[in-house]
Amino acid sequence: MSPFKEFYQTEIMPALLNHFSYENVMQIPKLDKITLNIGVGEAIQNPNALEDAVEELSLIAGQRAIITHAKKSVSAFKVREGMAIGCKVTLRRERMYEFYNRLVNVVLPQIRDFRGVSPDAFDGRGNYSIGLTEQLIFPEIDYDRVNDIRGMNITVVTTAPTDEEGRELLKLLGMPFRE
Repeated sequence: MSPFKEFYQTEIMPALLNHFSYENVMQIPKLDKITLNIGVGEAIQNPNALEDAVEELSLIAGQRAIITHAKKSVSAFKVREGMAIGCKVTLRRERMYEFYNRLVNVVLPQIRDFRGVSPDAFDGRGNYSIGLTEQLIFPEIDYDRVNDIRGMNITVVTTAPTDEEGRELLKLLGMPFRE
C-alpha cells in the first residue's frame, strides 16, 4: 500500500467521519479516479503532434495514453467524425494516489506566481477539475525533447455526493485551495 493511501486511511477518514457525522464508514468520500486529457487540435494537419502528446502524457501518468476521436463533425474547425484529436489517461488505485501526491506536492508549487487553485471548480457532485497551461511543470518531461507546449485538463473524481464534502476531502488530502 502506498504511504499516501495509508495516510488517507489513518488520518483523513477519521477526520471526515467526525466532521460530517457519517453513520457508516462506507459514506466517507474517497478518490475514485483521476483523468488526464490533452486536446491536440493541430493533429488534423500534423499527425506527429498527436504522437508526441501521447508519449508525453504516458510519461506523466506512468501508464499508456489512449487516443480520443471526434464524436461529431465540426465544419468550422475542419474536423470530421472519427478523426483523432486528443489523448487521455484514466488513473485508478495505486497509480492514482501516487499521481495525486506528485500533483499536489511537486507539480502545483512549481507553477509561476502560484497562489492556490480555485475552490469553485467543482461540478456539483464533488468532482474537481484543474486546467494546466503547460506540461513542462511535470518533472518527467525533458524540456529539450518538447516540440510544442500543450495544456491539459485534470479531473479528480470523488465519491462525495456534494461539493462541500469533496472540497473538504481534497483539502485534507493537501490540495492548495485559494482563500
